[in-house]
Amino acid sequence: MKQVMKKAVVAATTLLFAASTQLGAQEASSLANLLDLVEADRVAESADYRERLQEFEQNANRQQEILDATEARITEQEEVQSQLSEQFDANEIEIANQRELLRDRRGDLNELFGTLQGVAGDFLSNFQNSLISAQYPGRSGELEAIIERAGSTVEQLNIGEMERFWFFMHQELTESGRVVTYNGDIALPTGDTVNREIVRVGAFNAMSEGDYLSYSGDIGHLQVLPRQPAAEYVQSAIDLQNATSGFTRVGIDPTGGVGGQVLANLINFPTVEEQVRNNSGVIGFIIIGVGIVGILLGFFRLLMLTLTSIKVRAQLKSDKPAKNNPLGRVLLVAENNPNADTETLELKLGEAILQETPSLESMLTLIKMIATIAPLGGLLGTVTGMIQVFQQITVYGAGDPTIMAGGISQALMTTVLGIVVAIPTIFMHTVVKSRSDNIIHILEEQATGMIAQKAEKQASSQS
Repeated sequence: MKQVMKKAVVAATTLLFAASTQLGAQEASSLANLLDLVEADRVAESADYRERLQEFEQNANRQQEILDATEARITEQEEVQSQLSEQFDANEIEIANQRELLRDRRGDLNELFGTLQGVAGDFLSNFQNSLISAQYPGRSGELEAIIERAGSTVEQLNIGEMERFWFFMHQELTESGRVVTYNGDIALPTGDTVNREIVRVGAFNAMSEGDYLSYSGDIGHLQVLPRQPAAEYVQSAIDLQNATSGFTRVGIDPTGGVGGQVLANLINFPTVEEQVRNNSGVIGFIIIGVGIVGILLGFFRLLMLTLTSIKVRAQLKSDKPAKNNPLGRVLLVAENNPNADTETLELKLGEAILQETPSLESMLTLIKMIATIAPLGGLLGTVTGMIQVFQQITVYGAGDPTIMAGGISQALMTTVLGIVVAIPTIFMHTVVKSRSDNIIHILEEQATGMIAQKAEKQASSQS
């Protein structure tokens, strides 16, 4: 039993050492063999240890060599830095001396370059937004380089650069008096860029296919104005582009070098329709609606009374009364009562005239009421607009007038609309009332004549 336990321990020990050594593939058959294997492994590990130790010592020696070399290089660079610092200070002194020498030798050229720099700066602002720069791009860049060199204390302008600036000035002067045609890129309101034939009228305006163009140096090419002038100016631009000789009348912007900005601002100024639509408000649109109704009623009544007046005047020339007009219907009353006395006939004719009067004066009261209400509506819009202005002043203060512009515009616009509606409606009411009164006057005149004739006959018969 003890021998079996001994063999089990030996086998387990052997397996344990075999897994942790390089000779783990071999199997120990006895305890002596196991000791030999352990010894062999120890010897191998001792050799590896010595090898690693030797390698570490070699690396330590190399690190010391590297450290020594680095310290030597640092010392060397510090010496170089000291030399360069001394050289830099010497160069600074030399540069200052050379600049002073250059300034003395340039003499009057300093004043010349200063004047040229100032003049070139003034021209640069014109070149950047000039329509001529759209045809000849790159001028602004060259001029900026000339300005920089003119103001430099190291570099110096040469004759060629000064002549180049002289050429730019003469080019601007010459091209501002020419009408030329060339092809170039144009930005459309949709954002697309197309290449078109462009007609440039000096430095005033540029046109293409009837479209007026504007130019901005920041963008670098021409743009179609989002809103164009009236149709007659657009047609004149088309005629100019199609013309080959002679004189063509065309609208231009007389402000010149700004590239048509005044024209663009005038075009973008809101029309009467836009001002009414944007500034009327609810009250303004109510006034407009009421005014349209009043004017339509006035024209309608004027037309009806005109037709009635024509029929009445035709009845005056006829001996037989007709039922299609007020005078004929009044005459029929007299004709239907031939035996009535004067007082009875007078009452019957008065009754007939009173029956005709409402139809002749129809809608006159409504038209007059509209003419009275329209200014009151404008006053109401004025008051509400000023209330809005005061509320905005309370919230935002009075520092920015654009904040109050909306309320002031509404206040003024409703007042204008009320007056604009009141004037024609009052005029229409006056005309229609006059036409109605004229017809009623004819009826009364004819009725009075018939009564007088009836009374005369009765007096003659009694005598």
